[in-house]
Amino acid sequence: MQFRPTSILVTGGAGFIGSNFINCFMSRNPGCRVTNLDILTYAGNLENLRGVDKNPDYRFVRGDICDAPLIAALLVEEKIDAVVHFAAESHVDRSITGPEIFVKTNVLGTQVLLEECRKYWQGSTVPDFRYLQISTDEVYGSLGDTGFFTEDTPLAPNSPYSASKTGADLLVRAYHETYGMPTLNTRCSNNYGPFHFPEKLIPLMISNIVNKKPLPVYGDGLNVRDWLHVKDHSIAVETVLKGGKPGAVYNIGGNNEWKNIDIVHLVCDLMDGSLGRPQGDSRSLITFVKDRPGHDRRYAIDAAKIRRDLNWEPSYTFESGIRETIAWYLDNQEWVAHVTSGEYQKYYDTQYGTH
Repeated sequence: MQFRPTSILVTGGAGFIGSNFINCFMSRNPGCRVTNLDILTYAGNLENLRGVDKNPDYRFVRGDICDAPLIAALLVEEKIDAVVHFAAESHVDRSITGPEIFVKTNVLGTQVLLEECRKYWQGSTVPDFRYLQISTDEVYGSLGDTGFFTEDTPLAPNSPYSASKTGADLLVRAYHETYGMPTLNTRCSNNYGPFHFPEKLIPLMISNIVNKKPLPVYGDGLNVRDWLHVKDHSIAVETVLKGGKPGAVYNIGGNNEWKNIDIVHLVCDLMDGSLGRPQGDSRSLITFVKDRPGHDRRYAIDAAKIRRDLNWEPSYTFESGIRETIAWYLDNQEWVAHVTSGEYQKYYDTQYGTH
């Protein structure tokens, strides 16, 4: 029998994937209450949630996942029966120059959240409970030219970011094994789609092409990633939450490998068409830059388990998804401008006050 949550706590729900998940989940699950806990770092943008922030079943709370009393209070107040934990520092480059905050948020923050959920679950009157950890394929390290990451691939992180996510994943495993807590864990490939912060590859290329700025590509551009539309990821997370086996890990991927340079070429050519520029105009902006330290060469997800056990399949082809994504960014230049200028960070004060 499927698990049917009635009141969920989403951490990091103002970020790229978290906000897409909330928008998607609330449209598919009317009547289920959603509490969004987000500290609103630079990557948290409440403008992503304009479609749901007036819904009576939605509540936003600005707060830190390291704040144990706040988490304990929210679990009780909202009668939470599921926690979906997106909140994380997620940019690899930033983890290389400043790893401390990644350990604090991704490892300590996860432990605090797990511990408060454990105490709540053990003493709760809710009939059922789930804790879902959102992770990344980067915990597996790097692949050669062939092969795929499965759920049994040994964890071998190569950056401070992926090491911190690995630590969090192992804590989740430990809470299931030690306490019997009904945890779930998903590890996804690279996401793309609406509301993606412009420091990441695809939105950065789109934004720079619009403004005719250089398009920086690390190293030789031949690093390979498996790409997944964020809406497909959101539905997969919901599918695991409702149907996943407690204690299990599920890989989520699009079976959609692309070299970084080929992604950039595709975006350039589609953008030239959308902007009415001569073909090849945007490719002239490509600039190869020094490679990132510890840059994993190839990721590729084997998502056979979630397809087989939970009947999930991605609905987007990359070609249709990337065209839709480009159209979204071109149609939402005000959103892009607010992110680029920092104007988006004022949205909280205008909607919720400065207290």
